[in-house]
Amino acid sequence: MNYPVWYLPEVGGGFLIALIAVLHVFVSHFAVGGGLYLIYAEKKGLAENSEGILAFTKRHARFFLLLTVVFGSITGVGIWFIIALVNPAATSSLIHIFVFGWAAEWVFFVVEIVAAFVYYYMFGRMDSRTHLQVGWIYFAAAWMSLLLINGIIAFMLTPGAWLQQQGFWRGFFNPSFWPSLFFRTCVAILLAGCYGYLTASFTRDRQVRLAMTRFSGKWALAATVAAIPFAIWYVLALPDQAAALVLGKSPTIAMAVQWGGVALAGLLAITLTAGIVRPGWNLKPVAFAALLLSLAVMGSFEWIREAARRPWVIGGVMYSNMIRASDVPSLNEKGFLQEARWVANRTVTPENQRRAGRELFIHQCYACHTVGGGNNDIVSRTAAQTYSGLTAYIGRMHQVRPFMPPFAGTEAEARALAAYIVGDLHGKEVKEPVAGKGDPGRLVFEQHCASCHQADEIVQAMGGQSPEEIAGTLETLDQISDEMVPFAGSEVEKRQLSGFLHSGGVGEGGTGSATAVSGPEVFAVHCAACHAPEELPEKIAGRDKQELYELLGRLNELNEEMEPFAGTDEERRALAGHLETLAGGAK
Repeated sequence: MNYPVWYLPEVGGGFLIALIAVLHVFVSHFAVGGGLYLIYAEKKGLAENSEGILAFTKRHARFFLLLTVVFGSITGVGIWFIIALVNPAATSSLIHIFVFGWAAEWVFFVVEIVAAFVYYYMFGRMDSRTHLQVGWIYFAAAWMSLLLINGIIAFMLTPGAWLQQQGFWRGFFNPSFWPSLFFRTCVAILLAGCYGYLTASFTRDRQVRLAMTRFSGKWALAATVAAIPFAIWYVLALPDQAAALVLGKSPTIAMAVQWGGVALAGLLAITLTAGIVRPGWNLKPVAFAALLLSLAVMGSFEWIREAARRPWVIGGVMYSNMIRASDVPSLNEKGFLQEARWVANRTVTPENQRRAGRELFIHQCYACHTVGGGNNDIVSRTAAQTYSGLTAYIGRMHQVRPFMPPFAGTEAEARALAAYIVGDLHGKEVKEPVAGKGDPGRLVFEQHCASCHQADEIVQAMGGQSPEEIAGTLETLDQISDEMVPFAGSEVEKRQLSGFLHSGGVGEGGTGSATAVSGPEVFAVHCAACHAPEELPEKIAGRDKQELYELLGRLNELNEEMEPFAGTDEERRALAGHLETLAGGAK
């Protein structure tokens, strides 16, 4: 709100952060675990008096130096650059809250760089005892760097007591600090084993290759086993909502968990077979496969952690769209556009409604949604929405989907956002609903269901159910899927929605579609001139939809003044469903 937005509609800033961050984290964790790996690889060479293992360790140290100090430093700067562009508000807040922590981390990083250079360039040029001490200095500095960054990252997910009583140490030693630190330490050691496995595959000396392959395999396997209890502890430390998302409530996170699990299983298979049992199988393609699988494991973990934090970028403090939770009530009253600094439209008028809506989208939606892109594409996700339905959904989306931030703004601004999405992005008609016109059941569907579901899909799923049965289903939606909540509308709206879904249903041999024909609209065109809705229930009580459908085809047999229904078969079935609803769904 207080910063301009770097708008890349088809790509999204979140994707760029993820791309750079995952690569950096993959290397930076190796920078921690790899330092410890080098120490013990060197100690192994010294203990066995093996020049081959010592030569391997020096080659690995050169690879380690180039990857961590050069590539790691570049991607580290890249992260600062991209987060400052994509989410400057959160970046600024974290700097102000943890300025001492950042300063200390930079000091340890300098120590890392110096120690890494000394370790490599003095390999074989100083006595082994001193050289190992340099290695320990490097590892201690690298682990302290991890500790400091971990405290800040964990704070973003679990701020804990800091929300009630702010302070550096309360925020730093937050509920997920220790499990996250130990879990990341294990992951760092695991990655060190995978990188060592890769270096071993390039070693020409067969004995050294076999020895260091088995050494690296045991290293990775031990770290994986050690990480399991810390992973469980980590999940238990999460807030209830985040834990629920991780444990399956979010299908996207569930998919990431599955992919991460598959990658981990593949990595363990390589570690056990081609690493420990049959080290001779450690060929370059196998080693690269292990490294890619470890990247997939790391990427899955980071993606799950980021996704579990939704709707926050800093838990309980700032939403992912840079709006502070404490500012939402004021913005709802005064209007977002009035308070935002980087917008051209301060108020919403009929003339600028869609332009204002575009600015609202950029500032409140773009943090998570692209326009026509591959990441949370707003166009595909709102394809079934109408203007009135989307307007209603925007006002309650945080209640329906707690992982989405609440809309911060006035009702006029919500309509402007809906008008931009429906009118400009979809090219649909933007028309304010007129009271008393149209099918009320359809409107209820648009307001409560269309953000996630196509009408014809729901109709098919509920085909054959009576309005009462559909109403009962609406009350227990959370039992069908953890992502859904029971219908939150009024009793009248529930009856209207039940009737809408029933009247447009496939039902007993029907072929209707809820998106094509509305039973009440058919009644208004074909019946309302002679019949009032309130007079019909008594006359048609006890008849089900199929009986009413057949009756409409022989109305002249009931009364000479009437003619058989003259509409289409689809309209006839929709009208039969509507009549059954009027009769109370009696069988």
